[in-house]
Amino acid sequence: MIEVNKVSKRYGSTRALEDISLSIAEGTCFGLVGPNGAGKSTLMKILAGILLEFDGDILVNERSVSNDRMSIKKQLGYVPQEICLEDTLTARDNLIFFGKLYGLSGRHLEKRIEQVLDQIGLLERSKDKVSTFSGGMKRRLNIGCALLHEPGVIIMDEPTVGIDPQSRNSIFTIIKQLKAAGSTIIYSSHYMEEVELLCDHIGLIDKGQLMEFGEMNDLLARYAKPSLFISGDEIQEEMLSPFGNLEKKGTGYVIDSQEPLITLEEVIVMLRENGKEPRRLELYHPRLEDIFFNLTGTQLRDA
Repeated sequence: MIEVNKVSKRYGSTRALEDISLSIAEGTCFGLVGPNGAGKSTLMKILAGILLEFDGDILVNERSVSNDRMSIKKQLGYVPQEICLEDTLTARDNLIFFGKLYGLSGRHLEKRIEQVLDQIGLLERSKDKVSTFSGGMKRRLNIGCALLHEPGVIIMDEPTVGIDPQSRNSIFTIIKQLKAAGSTIIYSSHYMEEVELLCDHIGLIDKGQLMEFGEMNDLLARYAKPSLFISGDEIQEEMLSPFGNLEKKGTGYVIDSQEPLITLEEVIVMLRENGKEPRRLELYHPRLEDIFFNLTGTQLRDA
């Protein structure tokens, strides 16, 4: 459905994107992951038709963003990282404004406003001014403004920045509903756990370059190493070194092993013989953060 072909973008001497190529299938949730400043927002703005000057091209249903921008924008809903609402207006009035920008009017617009307010959980607050809303409510209304014209593709740039866990879960529910309805979602974040939860396919981006791209499960399997994790107040590094290569991970250690089940049994025997009780002892499964570290040598939070 969407083809990104060798897209590059520079701001003066600064390289924001360099030869980005990827494809996004219809009906999938694609996660674009990388640290702040990696180029995620730049690529999202190009996809949304906001940034017009760039090298390369993007095709949406075989139509070029460069040549067919207006017709393509009608198929897209864009949720910017910045909240684009008028605080002095009510939630409903904000939706009326954005609905008219999308060419909606009359009964159809009123119907869509009711549906969207219900979808984002703000129906009972529709007549309240946005200035009285929490950050999470504003984020949900920001999403609602992009859904009014029922776009087939929804582009979300860091939609959960700076909100509480309850509001984050509400946004996750909205995204899952959109996905179940067949929408194509492009979701950018520097929160790895969000992308793991929501997305089927991912692109890892750093310093303007696409480091890895593909189906989530395939990438996790490709970078998987047989290993186990152990943590606990009584667990010390010298106790574990005979069992394989160690890597400090949070409050515990990852032990690399070609035969993790056998190593697990041996560790249990050692713990019993020494009277030690671990807080956690389990087979270790790779995470997106592990893949990012393998590719860049940098933890995402440190980038």
